[in-house]
Amino acid sequence: MTAALLGFAAVFVLALLRIPLAFAMGFVGFVGLGLLRGWAPTMANAAQVVFDTGFAYTLSVVPLFILMGNFVARAGLAHELFRAAFAFIGHLRGGLAHATVLACAGFGSVCGSSIATAATMAKVAYPPMKKLGYADYLSTGVIGAGGTLGIMIPPSTILVIYGIVTETSIGELFAAGVVPGLLCTALLMAAVGWITWRDPAAGPAGPRTP
Repeated sequence: MTAALLGFAAVFVLALLRIPLAFAMGFVGFVGLGLLRGWAPTMANAAQVVFDTGFAYTLSVVPLFILMGNFVARAGLAHELFRAAFAFIGHLRGGLAHATVLACAGFGSVCGSSIATAATMAKVAYPPMKKLGYADYLSTGVIGAGGTLGIMIPPSTILVIYGIVTETSIGELFAAGVVPGLLCTALLMAAVGWITWRDPAAGPAGPRTP
């Protein structure tokens, strides 16, 4: 128990030092295993784990998801999704927030990562909402909440990893994630509508797209 708590504390400290979490967890795990089991078996075990993980066919989809997300971001798809959604509903009260949710859903369906979705939409959607006078709690909240659609709407990196760990059909997981993802999108848009109904100044309507 003490070793586990020390390990968590060490990971937390390394994260505060801005060391990437993967390296922090790997370093703490390696050192902890070496102190508990000895360095010779730890070195052998670490080499085997690196080899097995690097050549795992099922995990090869994860870097491909990351690559696809980078392609999508560099191609400007997030901007186009946001503009398309804004063209339809941007003139309504809270339209920019609604467009952000729809753009998050569209971007998440090809990215598969909540962090990447939220980070991308923060660059795309936050400046227009700030310029139009949106309340900070609404503009930041809708981006943060909309970013979670990145793992809800398939394909999703988390669903792939979950399927591998639990030996569940990834295709069935993807099929099962469609309805919850769309439902979450609708509920987020309903929440935006309720907030702007109670406080119209929080999400003013944007200009109508010709």
